[in-house]
Amino acid sequence: MTVTVGVPAEKAWAAIADWESQRAWMVATQVRGSADAVGGKLEGRTGIGPVAFLDTMTVTEWDPPRRCTVRHTGHVVRGSGGFEVAARGADACQVTWWERVDLPFGLLGRIGWLAIGPTTRLFFLVSLGRLKRILEAAQTTGAAKTAGAAESGEAPRQPD
Repeated sequence: MTVTVGVPAEKAWAAIADWESQRAWMVATQVRGSADAVGGKLEGRTGIGPVAFLDTMTVTEWDPPRRCTVRHTGHVVRGSGGFEVAARGADACQVTWWERVDLPFGLLGRIGWLAIGPTTRLFFLVSLGRLKRILEAAQTTGAAKTAGAAESGEAPRQPD
């Protein structure tokens, strides 16, 4: 899924690569870790309440501020995923979030995907919409906040 965001690519990248702040925009997901190089490890917990799963990941490509790819290594989610950020002029960029998941449980997993696939796509769409709103709101107000700080009330970061 792709969204165009009215902020420079570097600002979008900073929000995406601030893994632990992704909870502010990523639906029902909390990420732990601070991976900023190939081989970095992350853990994501996705779900609501007791209905959740652990998504372990290893960074396989790290090319800031353009691309990050991870390998999902958990019991439920396996495959690869990533973010790509492409500048669209000085004050806008295109953010793409993609996943290529190896479905678990054979035929049962493929049948299950027919039911949960549309919901998963909706979660991605809503998440990218949140990221866009947070970043553009921070840009409009002139605040130099990360996406997480904008939503969580954390102190704003000082400009670089």
